[in-house]
Amino acid sequence: MEMELRPRESFSPEEHREHKVFEALLSMVPGLDARLSENLNDENDFRFVASMIQKGMSGARADDTKALKGAVIEWITPRGETLNPPLARHTKVDRGFNHDCMGRLLCPVELDWADLSTKEKLRSGEMQAYSNQWPYFLYQDHTFNAANPWEGLLRSELLVNGYKYIFTSPSSVEKEPKAARSGNARIHGMQQVPIPSLAYVATQVRFALTSAATFSRSDYITDSESFYTSIVELLEDPEELEHVNSLLTWWNR
Repeated sequence: MEMELRPRESFSPEEHREHKVFEALLSMVPGLDARLSENLNDENDFRFVASMIQKGMSGARADDTKALKGAVIEWITPRGETLNPPLARHTKVDRGFNHDCMGRLLCPVELDWADLSTKEKLRSGEMQAYSNQWPYFLYQDHTFNAANPWEGLLRSELLVNGYKYIFTSPSSVEKEPKAARSGNARIHGMQQVPIPSLAYVATQVRFALTSAATFSRSDYITDSESFYTSIVELLEDPEELEHVNSLLTWWNR
């Protein structure tokens, strides 16, 4: 069965994002475009290749999730001190809003974590933190300026550490000043920080802070897919171009 080709104008916003990812994949793997064109003649062949790519992506994501589960505890622990109460590296039941430090980082900026009523409602589930609400951990020094919501957004040390850990190497968190310099970044030809990679790291760090045991695209605790999409949509919004360019310049400095 011959595959039907559709014009880009007919793509949905989600399909446009997926197509950009596919184009990035083609640029990373020399000769892949030609091999796909020459050897894959029907939809079944394409589905097989897609399943293999998806399998590789899922494996890499699982590795990142497992690694950050322990690393994030080190990053949020003040130097020379211990968390109170302490947290185990390999379990998550006491994380999220159940832990005062992680709850503060995950709390939406519209809410006040210091308010005991808000804290209890978030812990009990009476109040939800939705995926389109930015948590404090996204902001530099975990500080939100309501008069300028872009100030410090996506510039937190937690995100920088997460990016280096995933795309450079675990040891680079302390040693490497630039995010896209070596390790996985160099392997994949990343000279700059792409928008999807920034959203991916933010999603992984957010999941590591939560009490959710398994990474799910749409579980009620994390709603990770919607969180990721919300960040990508913001950073690809033409009306926010000036702010986005400033942000990417900061990351690529």
